[in-house]
Amino acid sequence: MIGYVTLGTNQFERAASFYDSLLAEIGATRFMESDQFIAWAASPNQPSIGIIKPHDGKAATVGNGMMVAMIVDTPAKVNALYQKALKLGGTDEGAPGPRGDSGFYAAYFRDLDGNKLNAFCMKS
Repeated sequence: MIGYVTLGTNQFERAASFYDSLLAEIGATRFMESDQFIAWAASPNQPSIGIIKPHDGKAATVGNGMMVAMIVDTPAKVNALYQKALKLGGTDEGAPGPRGDSGFYAAYFRDLDGNKLNAFCMKS
């Protein structure tokens, strides 16, 4: 089970603004923050996503093959997150739609630092 995921950023305030707006689409708000780290969650004790300035002081880079997947309960919310990300300046990595025949409905996009994200739901 995932507790939290952190994404490195070189432009902390820009990333904070992107995630404040994006995650508001699913009711997530900031629940922890400092001058080095901000974390968002939809409710206490639930998995969270955070941005962070790398502890070693080096530039943040995008991890190849790394992706954060956010589960929601409807295809409409998948679509809304994808559209919001693009409106905020994120980039497309795969438009919303079914993937295979297992009921997996997903959209893929990148944030302003190039981190890959996914919004998905399981349709019955």
